[in-house]
Amino acid sequence: MEQNEDEEKKIDLFRETPIRYLGYANEVGEAFRSMVHVNLVRFTYVVASGYVVADAVHKGQEASQKTYQDEKKKQSRVRTAVLDTLIWQGLASVAIPGFTINRVCTFSGLLLKKSTSWPAPMRHWTTTFIGLACIPFIIKPIDRSVDFLMENSFRKWFQVGPVLKELVHHERND
Repeated sequence: MEQNEDEEKKIDLFRETPIRYLGYANEVGEAFRSMVHVNLVRFTYVVASGYVVADAVHKGQEASQKTYQDEKKKQSRVRTAVLDTLIWQGLASVAIPGFTINRVCTFSGLLLKKSTSWPAPMRHWTTTFIGLACIPFIIKPIDRSVDFLMENSFRKWFQVGPVLKELVHHERND
């Protein structure tokens, strides 16, 4: 039994391709914060935020391709898809992981400074490696927590229905 192109599952460019790693740029920037100029760290936030905005626009475009009862309902659903994606990605890809890696690196740097006599460059590299090593471990718990938060707040308030459910579902296939 053959499937035509319309029936095949479409690949989400922002969730199922290497482009999604742009959302992790700020975490890498935070891990290197002790070793690079602060403007480079800020630039990684620009990259990650650009990814968030691009994904939100993409989800809005996908929502606009669906069939709706009327134009007012379509506009409402498109806005909801964009806003949901901006909030979800903003929290799960930028704010929470950036803060988490920042704190991990800050506290590990302080701990290394107090408990070792290592020279500063060695402490900075160790702190960076600790921050980078934490990234794979924080992704899924943060994603799940943000999903829980969104399901119990925004998505209830805006009554995200079945038409948008497939668009606003943000689980990553890792």
